[in-house]
Amino acid sequence: MILSGQTIKQYIDDKELSISPFQELSIQPASIDLRLGKDFVIVDTISTDYLSIDKPGAYQEMKVTDQELITIQPQTFMLATTLEAVGLPPHLTAFVEGRSSIGRLGVFVQNAGWIDPGFSGQITLELFNANRVPIRLQAGMRVCQLVIAEVDQETEGYAGKYLYQKGTTPSRVYMDQERKAEEG
Repeated sequence: MILSGQTIKQYIDDKELSISPFQELSIQPASIDLRLGKDFVIVDTISTDYLSIDKPGAYQEMKVTDQELITIQPQTFMLATTLEAVGLPPHLTAFVEGRSSIGRLGVFVQNAGWIDPGFSGQITLELFNANRVPIRLQAGMRVCQLVIAEVDQETEGYAGKYLYQKGTTPSRVYMDQERKAEEG
């Protein structure tokens, strides 16, 4: 069952769900808006031949931090972070949807998967400018919405490689269990 905005607010007030910093205007009828942080990662396409799944730092990335404004060039992909840190209890899960006002500019906002029960940290976002002109976004603007749902039973909670992430976090696919088994 997807939680209503009223239930999300109640869970936050009861400290059962953590969204920090919290702003009341972010509560929507069936979601909560999250804002764009100031930390971005862009692949350096000049010095990067390819992206690798084998080890960390296998590609050159340009980390842009503490930026109030970011311009996404046409047909460009970048990583960003939410301003808010989210803490889900073991009986709630969530997923990220782009705000339609941002999508109508031509920016696709994604999160690379489901946010598991028990996750805690900032959420890394994938941004893609599908437009033919650059698009400028401002840190602190509401850029996506978190849809929260109850799971049918409480889980042990997320204990994966992105737990407690802070800031924009590049791929950690090299840490996957099957990758470690191949090395051994």
